[in-house]
Amino acid sequence: MQTRMAASEFLGTLLLVFFAVGSAVLGVQYIGTVGIALAFGFVLLALAYALGPISGCHLNPAVTLGMLTARRIDVRTAVTYWIAQLLGGIAGAALLFLLAKQVPGLKTSGKFGSNGYGDRSDVHINMGGAFLAEVVLTFLLVFVVLAVTHKVAVIGFDGLPIGLSLAVIHLVGIPLTGTSVNPARSLGPAIFAGGAALSQLWLFLVAPLVGGVIAALAHRVTHPVAGRDEQTAETAEAAEA
Repeated sequence: MQTRMAASEFLGTLLLVFFAVGSAVLGVQYIGTVGIALAFGFVLLALAYALGPISGCHLNPAVTLGMLTARRIDVRTAVTYWIAQLLGGIAGAALLFLLAKQVPGLKTSGKFGSNGYGDRSDVHINMGGAFLAEVVLTFLLVFVVLAVTHKVAVIGFDGLPIGLSLAVIHLVGIPLTGTSVNPARSLGPAIFAGGAALSQLWLFLVAPLVGGVIAALAHRVTHPVAGRDEQTAETAEAAEA
């Protein structure tokens, strides 16, 4: 089961990066910011239904950290997910890079769907503003995931608000930082973009994780009954085992 869950997180993150970041790399002049935001939301929505019953469809180290902080998964599972997600993000970016190289005149160095601040931001947001933006944007995503899911799995209509929230997050965040809210999504493109994308990468690894932890702590306050129900269910499952 652990292997299936890791494979699900790897494949899902690969597809998220390839298709969603690919919409920015290959199609921005045709679909614009709104199209890119919808691409991220729709891809995550589709994957939530496809992979949610297997691994919960985190596809994001910040979501996994939120789940760990909320005590819905154990440390071993979290570490397995993080490794799978980061490798999936790199693999998805590598596949996208290979495809982009087949397009004459398409520049892949420097930007390549990576995140940034200062002169790499459309609105030239500074480092502090970028950090704050990524924390708040990630907070919304992780809070929604925790609020609508049951323990780990995404079931029923759970995927709809998650996909919609990611689309809204990108509508706000693309002009600011290009929108990370996901260290795995940021790592892969930055590796292939190189230069300033790599030097600024630390912010897009750290800020989403901070946002994920804050979201988990806030969820404990706003959903205390659900939290107790989950702990009761886990205790019952442990007793049955």
